[in-house]
Amino acid sequence: MSSEDIYQLIAIIIYMVAMLGIGWYAYRRISNLNDYMLGGRSLGPGVTALSAGAADMSGWLLMGLPGAIYVSGLDQAWLAIGLTIGAYLNWLFVAPRLRTYTQVSNDSITIPSYLDNRLKDNSKILRIASGIIILLFFTFYVSSGMVAGGVFFESSFGLDYQSGLLIVSAVVVAYTLFGGFLAVSYTDAVQGLIMFLALILVPTIAVFITGGIGETVDSIKAVDPALLSLFAGASTAGIISSLAWGLGYFGQPHIIVRFMAIKSVQETKQARRIGIGWMILSLLGAILVALIGVAYFQQNPGETLVDPEAIFIAIGQVVFHPFIAGIMLAAVLAAIMSTISSQLIVTSSALIEDLYKAVVKKDASEARYVFLGRISILVVAAAAMFFAWTRNETILDLVGFAWAGFGASFGPAILLSLYWRKITGLGTLAGMVVGAVTVVIWGSSDALSGMLYEIVPGFVLSLIVTVVVSLLTYKPNPEIEAEFDESIRLLKEEK
Repeated sequence: MSSEDIYQLIAIIIYMVAMLGIGWYAYRRISNLNDYMLGGRSLGPGVTALSAGAADMSGWLLMGLPGAIYVSGLDQAWLAIGLTIGAYLNWLFVAPRLRTYTQVSNDSITIPSYLDNRLKDNSKILRIASGIIILLFFTFYVSSGMVAGGVFFESSFGLDYQSGLLIVSAVVVAYTLFGGFLAVSYTDAVQGLIMFLALILVPTIAVFITGGIGETVDSIKAVDPALLSLFAGASTAGIISSLAWGLGYFGQPHIIVRFMAIKSVQETKQARRIGIGWMILSLLGAILVALIGVAYFQQNPGETLVDPEAIFIAIGQVVFHPFIAGIMLAAVLAAIMSTISSQLIVTSSALIEDLYKAVVKKDASEARYVFLGRISILVVAAAAMFFAWTRNETILDLVGFAWAGFGASFGPAILLSLYWRKITGLGTLAGMVVGAVTVVIWGSSDALSGMLYEIVPGFVLSLIVTVVVSLLTYKPNPEIEAEFDESIRLLKEEK
């Protein structure tokens, strides 16, 4: 191992020890299931915003997006634009109402329990179905993150894939298992800050290495002027599909659960400003890293980039001392680990709060529920590792499926439940099933998915079916009406 690798490995070790330390700190603050699964609704705006952003972006922000821009140019930025718009609308329309309504409706601490309590579904079918959807989708989603972690250590330090997989999994599972939602939120906030600083510093310094803005632009044009165009390689359907990724935000359990955990409605406004500011600057940083990378390798033809998705890492190693470059590597690892931990805690919540507690045993002690929550994290992590053990690229492909699946199944249900009195349990269940099935069928067809991203038909059909079935099955319920009015009253008071 070279001296550069040793410096970088030291930085990674310091980062991982810090994450475990945060997990231990959070562990000492847990006294009941609400603390473990939702942090006692105690998150401040900064932690809420940064943790939501870090949980959202994953390795795509530092690897996938820069790699796509490096290869194809700015026409790949439409997805980033769609995500930014979707995230802003999510903070604006969902965050305040969801924070209020989940507390009014029997102090719900998960999305399935909220839908169950909001719609007074005595059969528990809606809650069970929601929990199963979360459990199945997130098990594979967590697997994809573990695959990325194994590949990270394999490509960065020459470790074999399985060893990298074990290291990442062990650290994430440890701090998530002991510290629960608080540990996940605090570590995600720190990881979001690391990602942000890395994406700001790398392009800011690297542009001087490529000769300043003017010379950098000239070098990019020398490779291909179309790389600087938003429209050169983009079709209308492609732009719509990319922008449509923003629809997914309304139904992502690991993101919107942060809205339920913030201290108050008033703080959602400040959190929105922090979160969207973080997102815009981080995305711009990722795009600039890729474009500066094009200029750098044009100016240095003797150097080659084997993997376009490693452009952020490559430029970071050119710009910084090996130890600082190691911190840049930690930013990539932070993006991967923050998403895994968020998905693990949401999946654990679905197992305990929405399946075991709601169906099997309703009167166990809080300590037992917390203990079972930790056991469920181990079980889900073990299942995810099983799928990830043999490196399988098709697992990574499931990320797009899962994003569309959650967006199409939960998105319309969340929006309508917050803004429409007449939504019903049967309407919600029918819409969720139609949305999920549409995404699977559409996404499985190369002809259809190549024409339009599956979240578009899935979301639209789910919305239509939810409204139609709800209108057909609606019956006035005084308790639902009272809770709806109370949530609006509190919302106005707290704003």
